[in-house]
Amino acid sequence: MRYRFRSAALAIPLLMGLLSLESCNQPNRAIDQLSKNSQQIQDFDNSLTFNSVTLEEFDGKGRLWWRVKAKQASYSRDKKVARITEPNGEFFQDGKGILLVSAKSGEVQQDGQKIFLRGQIIATDTRDGLVLRGNELEWQPRNDLLIVRDNVTGTHRQVKLAAKQGQFFSRARRLELQGQVTANATQPALLFKSDRLVWQISQQTLTTDRPLELERTASQTARDRATAKEGVVSLSEKTATLKQSAQVTFAKPALQVASNALIWSLSDQTIVSSQPLTLVDREQQITLNANQGRLDLGTNLASLAGNVRGVGDRNKTQIRSDRLNWNLSSRQFDAEGDVVYQQANPALNLTGPRAAGRLQDQNVVVSGGRVVTEFIP
Repeated sequence: MRYRFRSAALAIPLLMGLLSLESCNQPNRAIDQLSKNSQQIQDFDNSLTFNSVTLEEFDGKGRLWWRVKAKQASYSRDKKVARITEPNGEFFQDGKGILLVSAKSGEVQQDGQKIFLRGQIIATDTRDGLVLRGNELEWQPRNDLLIVRDNVTGTHRQVKLAAKQGQFFSRARRLELQGQVTANATQPALLFKSDRLVWQISQQTLTTDRPLELERTASQTARDRATAKEGVVSLSEKTATLKQSAQVTFAKPALQVASNALIWSLSDQTIVSSQPLTLVDREQQITLNANQGRLDLGTNLASLAGNVRGVGDRNKTQIRSDRLNWNLSSRQFDAEGDVVYQQANPALNLTGPRAAGRLQDQNVVVSGGRVVTEFIP
């Protein structure tokens, strides 16, 4: 390592306190810890302790890797480790400063290729204002990798994050978080929860391959919620792509949409699926199934296609067709293509090219050509 000292002076040699044992029954764990601490102190050279020191390291091309100022630095006897107090510095990439860091203490190891900082960590990306905080930090300049552990938080103009630990790949501009991850996005306003999260800062995407929860404020007292086994949120496009057991539950109207593939547009409030989906009207207890469909809360219309099935649980009504449009407000439907309508009381079947009506009222008109009515005794 190359060290530059500014107004450096030898510090007072480290002191070792006298140890006394009041009885032979002291816990072995305490004795082991005292022995460990004593060995660590002996590993450092008291004559190599300096105040007000600046440490620097350069890459193979002579460009700065990092520069750290410290209140004090003490060096191990083999000169491979430097312990520093109150470090404040800058990390570089291709010779340009990208991260400002500060902490309570730290260590420089392995010929400057790793820096460890501890206690009230603050790391600020000067390129976009991302601020990471935690209690432990590790910088690997050769890998362009910043690791933050122990109660990690992050703030950015787009999102606020929290997790147990995180890895920031400075060149790729990618932040990977693990352990009880939460991300509060501002545009769109959305809460993202998972056990793992990858934030591609340049692409403005939040991605996870683990079960996730999304929460969107619908009103002062209600929230729309979504779950899936994996998903991607695009902050730029304001969409959530949900896969595997995906489900979105709206507060108003009281609807639930489920499929293995859902694309939820958070700006215009639409949901599109090219795979089989289920739509549930919780208030009227009506369930609709289809091979694919589109839900638009702006126009209050659900458009379903392919093997459409509708069931009214309250009065035991059913509708089958090739295509069906469902008004989310009035619950009026328009169906086309091999329509079959059934009801239990009075028991009858209606078939025809088209049908319109309301399942909850048993008010259905089948039309458009040859219509067959079958009364079931």
